[in-house]
Amino acid sequence: MRIDIHTHAFHPKIARKAVDHLNAYYQLTCAGDGTIDHLLARQSAAGIDKCVVLCAATAPAQVIPANNYAIALQRAHPDRVIAFGTLHPGYAQWQKELDRLKAANIRGIKLHPDFQGFRLDDPRLWPIFEAAQKDFIFEIHIGDAMRPESAPSCPYKLAAILDAFPGLRIIAAHFGGYRMWAHSLKVLGGKLRENLWLDTSSTSPFATPLLLRRLLAAFPSERILFGTDWPLYDPLDERRRLQQKAGLDAEGMDRLLTNAAALFGPGHGQDAAAPVQAVPPLSVAAGH
Repeated sequence: MRIDIHTHAFHPKIARKAVDHLNAYYQLTCAGDGTIDHLLARQSAAGIDKCVVLCAATAPAQVIPANNYAIALQRAHPDRVIAFGTLHPGYAQWQKELDRLKAANIRGIKLHPDFQGFRLDDPRLWPIFEAAQKDFIFEIHIGDAMRPESAPSCPYKLAAILDAFPGLRIIAAHFGGYRMWAHSLKVLGGKLRENLWLDTSSTSPFATPLLLRRLLAAFPSERILFGTDWPLYDPLDERRRLQQKAGLDAEGMDRLLTNAAALFGPGHGQDAAAPVQAVPPLSVAAGH
C-alpha cells in the first residue's frame, strides 16, 4: 500500500482562494488546483494508492467545519482517502470533538502552529495530547525560515513534547523542520524515539542532495514517510525528484512510499457513521 502522508484538499467553493493564498504566501505556483478530484487523479498518475488529507482550523470557530469536511471526504472516498481532523487550543470543547472524530474513524489530528496562530509550546496543548495519545496520530507542521526560538514551531519544541508524552505518536512534517533541517538533525536525528515519524514533504525542492542523504541516514528508514504537500507539489514530480536527489534505488523509494501503512493497520480509512454538525461554510485553512 503506497501512501502519500501529507496532502491538502479544499472544498470546491474555496479551493481557488486557498491555492491563491498558498501561491502568494510561498511565492510559488501550486502544482494542483486544490480539489479532491485533481488530488486523486495525480495520486493515481504517481502510482499511489491512498493519501492522507490534512486540514487545520485557523481559528477555534473553524474546528467543527474543518472536521466536518474531513469526515465527509473520508466517507466519500473510503478506498483512497485517510482524513485527519484538526483541533485548536482555543477551542473549549476539544474533548467532545475528539470523541466525535473517534466515532467517525478519523485516525489523526493535524496541527499547524504557524497558520493556526499558537506556539507549539503552548501549555493548553498538554491536556489535548494527554487525552488524544491513545487514539490519534498527530501530524504537526514543524519549521519556518526564522530562528527556532522565535518560530511558533521548531525541532526543539517538538523534542520537548516527544519526551513529555512518550505514548503520543507524532509525524513531524518536512523532515522535522522546514528550513530548519540542521536543527532537526541536531536535536531529533541519531536518537531512536519510539513515538516519532517524519515525512518528506516540502524538503526535496530546497535541500541539496547531500542534505537529503544526511536526513535519510539520521533516522530509522521505517520511520520516514513519503509526503508531497499537494497542491504545492505534484506527487509524480516529487517522487522522481526525491529519488534522484537522494540517490535512492527503486526498493528504497518504495520503502518510503509504503512505510505509512504500518501506522494505520488493517481496515484503515473505513469510515463509521458519525454525526456531521451543521455549521457555516469552511474558511480557508491553507496547508504545509
